[in-house]
Amino acid sequence: MIKVGCCGFPVAMQKYVKTFRVVEVQKTFYKPPDPETAERWKLVAGSDFEFTVKAFQVITHPPSSPTYRKARLSLDDGGFFKPVRAVFHAWEKTREIADILGSDVIVFQTPRSFSESGENKRNMREFFSSIERDRFTFCWEPRGWSEEGIKEICEKLNLIHVVDPFLGKSVWGELKYFRLHGFNYRHKYTQDELEWLAEETAKHRECYVMFNNVHMFDDAQRFMKLLKLL
Repeated sequence: MIKVGCCGFPVAMQKYVKTFRVVEVQKTFYKPPDPETAERWKLVAGSDFEFTVKAFQVITHPPSSPTYRKARLSLDDGGFFKPVRAVFHAWEKTREIADILGSDVIVFQTPRSFSESGENKRNMREFFSSIERDRFTFCWEPRGWSEEGIKEICEKLNLIHVVDPFLGKSVWGELKYFRLHGFNYRHKYTQDELEWLAEETAKHRECYVMFNNVHMFDDAQRFMKLLKLL
């Protein structure tokens, strides 16, 4: 099963849901919306539409991150899965919206500054052992970590390794979750690249393919046509 969509809505939601059956919600990363907004999204999308959710940045990114300024957040501490109140509150906000949307998948993306250190590994272990998983599948997109370090953490904490398949390979998890950043954000995928991607995804039993480049709406549609899903 291959599920194709975009990271965020590149067009109006009403137009998007006519073409795709899954989206990765980005607003939950910057600042989770009000529950009423999430309820409207669910109503507009319909019962057969899937939302995956990107976890609130207060869990994964420190207050020095420029994305805090973009979201107009002002906190003294947080990020890097630290065992502090702000991080656990951010998880509750993420979970609240995921519950409303009926989401099964939650994506935790860490910045390159989240290094492969003993402290960061301990923080991850404490965080994921402290929260209730329930029905959720937790996915993690690290940057700058070794394959051995990623595999160790994912195996111990039951996380799916998220990766851009053009830049690396997924080292843990039967489910595959690909986030395609386009080499650079303005890249438009060539037909040869999409054909390679089709061959790569065909190797896996279940795979999310989520485009995250400027041309994501067009590229994702072209990929679906290549797979004869559109």
